[in-house]
Amino acid sequence: MKEMICICCPMGCRLTVDDSDLGNVKVSGNTCPRGEKYGKEEVVCPKRMVTAVVRVEGGDVAMLSVKTREAIEKSKIFDALATLKGVVVKAPVKIGDAVVKNVTGTGVDFIATKNVATR
Repeated sequence: MKEMICICCPMGCRLTVDDSDLGNVKVSGNTCPRGEKYGKEEVVCPKRMVTAVVRVEGGDVAMLSVKTREAIEKSKIFDALATLKGVVVKAPVKIGDAVVKNVTGTGVDFIATKNVATR
């Protein structure tokens, strides 16, 4: 049994997750289906959004914030961040533009989180 607080919405439900059988994880304490899904994923294969910054060439700012389009497995976070080492994007950049595609074979892209105009 594990106890956790759901982070899917502002309700912050206190979940109790019975993970004694990983093939049949049971969640209680949730007030919506998202809490049940979160509790199951958190014990079987936890995932997180990853945020970082990369350099910009020729832009009105020097750095661009990026994030993964979707959450990725926690075990792949450091490898995902390593793919950004040395990445420099050229302005202009639009919110949602893919900066690095298919990060560490996850099928998930790092995307721009803001617009960057050229100088």
